[in-house]
Amino acid sequence: MTQPPSSLRSLPPEGAQLPVGRPGGQSAPQPEVLKIVARCEALFEDLHFNAVKAWKDGAPGRKAIGYMPVYVPREIIHAAGMLPVGILGGGDQIEVIQGDAYYQSYICRIPRSTIELGLTGRLDCLDGMLFPSICDVIRNLSGMWQILFPTKYVRYVDVPQNYEDGVGGKFYIQEMQHIRDDLGKLRGRAITDAELNASIAAYNDNRQALRDLYAYRAAKPWQAPTSEVYLLQRAGMVLPVEEHTALVRQYLAAAEQLQRPKRDNARVVLTGSFCEQPPLALIKSIEMAGCYVVDDDFMLVGRWLLDEVPADGDPLAELSKAFLHRSASTAAKYDTKREEKGVFLLKQVKTRGAEGVVFAAPSFCDPALLERPMLQDVLAQHGVAHTAFKYAENTGQMAPIREQAGTFADSIKLWSAA
Repeated sequence: MTQPPSSLRSLPPEGAQLPVGRPGGQSAPQPEVLKIVARCEALFEDLHFNAVKAWKDGAPGRKAIGYMPVYVPREIIHAAGMLPVGILGGGDQIEVIQGDAYYQSYICRIPRSTIELGLTGRLDCLDGMLFPSICDVIRNLSGMWQILFPTKYVRYVDVPQNYEDGVGGKFYIQEMQHIRDDLGKLRGRAITDAELNASIAAYNDNRQALRDLYAYRAAKPWQAPTSEVYLLQRAGMVLPVEEHTALVRQYLAAAEQLQRPKRDNARVVLTGSFCEQPPLALIKSIEMAGCYVVDDDFMLVGRWLLDEVPADGDPLAELSKAFLHRSASTAAKYDTKREEKGVFLLKQVKTRGAEGVVFAAPSFCDPALLERPMLQDVLAQHGVAHTAFKYAENTGQMAPIREQAGTFADSIKLWSAA
């Protein structure tokens, strides 16, 4: 049997309407939603970060700070007048050569491809890097970065493991204050509370736009394919937050104007992809296999805090409280007291009207793969269908994943019909 091509990058999103030819060689105008998606895909594919360079060139003295986007307090970077830039490795677009010399073969790929981006000069536009508390590999990557790029600002962003305000909260405020002081020195003057509160308000607006986007996709997944939602999120890794918020809202308005076919697909939650991101072709494969992804944990930096952070109080204290008491549950966060294991995932299934869960984790991702059996047990106890596979950011052969996802979607429909 002939196998499909190893890369599905050239295929249009499910249900997308392509321009129709006109007499004389002219094409019909491209729908606005597809123009937005095309812009986001161009940003996604640009591993030279030209959008960041253009932003820096827009005014003298501008600086950009990179971060690996599980969660960092981007409000502090923004308050310093700097551009937060999400770094998600090299994906399937670069060959890792130098990066392989710095890490073992039995760990995930993202640290190696991130090192490759740095050593090949693709991240020269960054004035510093923040490495969030994800796992031991990323902790070690922060140390490696200090050795390789000694002239750049580097900090490991530690987070609390105690969720009492007077203990873990105090610790986290101190950690954020260190970043605040560092970035203040980097720009030449201290960051004020007023600047931080203004930035909190800007990110509140962005989080609300993303909540609206996720709610819209859950209600009408055929109108907002996850491959497009994903690209829209990725655009937020390199654009100023205000511009990204406007782009998300433009997409929501434009998506309603392009009516797409509704299919009898299985509604699933995709989880485990919070750090090393899946290839875009993998997301498209899951969709084309008959699954509507109605919730996920892609790029949690934008949705980590679950509601509005007060923007009129002590900014670091409010950010700390939001982290401790109103943040997403993930394998990358140590938290044993707030909720029993699996409760957050079950809420996602229920509130999004999902019929099953797809566990998609990077190979050798210790946090995701350690948590998976515990979550599977919880889902089994509650009768929620689930399947699991592993990937790498440069996974090329999508046929097995597409077949597995298709079989899972078919089984859900058969069980629900029975």
